[in-house]
Amino acid sequence: MDNNNDLLLIKRISQKDETAFSQFYDIHHRYIYTIIFNILRDQAESEDLLQEIFIQIWNKVDSYDETLGNPLAWITRMTRNKSIDRLRSKGYKKRSAEIDMDKFFDLSGEPGADDPDAGIILSQEQSEVSKAIKSLKQNQRELIVLSYFRGFSQSELAEHFDIPLGTVKTRMRAAMMILRDKLKKYIQ
Repeated sequence: MDNNNDLLLIKRISQKDETAFSQFYDIHHRYIYTIIFNILRDQAESEDLLQEIFIQIWNKVDSYDETLGNPLAWITRMTRNKSIDRLRSKGYKKRSAEIDMDKFFDLSGEPGADDPDAGIILSQEQSEVSKAIKSLKQNQRELIVLSYFRGFSQSELAEHFDIPLGTVKTRMRAAMMILRDKLKKYIQ
């Protein structure tokens, strides 16, 4: 995904350019859907939330702040936050802590059907993220996956694993530092 192209599209969207919005959607909808689906695990809910997120992008594009990261980081944060809000509001507390990591990180699903080049890049990024998460110690990996992809709070994780909250925070911070180091080329 091209950060410069995304910045240009964001600027055009802020001027209510529908063509730019359509292009932005075409480039990012599969990536956003993947994040949503990995959190909600429900196709209908994921499709519904995908539309809500793009409406929010259209309506709140002026809230994008280039100094806080690239457009992909902005939509990723927005998507994750809205997905977790939806997860909690719908009472999805029946989330399982038993995750088959190989299946969980199989994000294939034809990411490049609309744009083969974007699909290749997305596949590479997904593969790098998957590899980085798999490289963590199991106790760190479980915390990261349940927190970021299942919406567990740190308090819920402490209760679920029957460990002190401070231990959860320490393990997650160490894991995030490892991930930041391994994925620094994707972070601006």
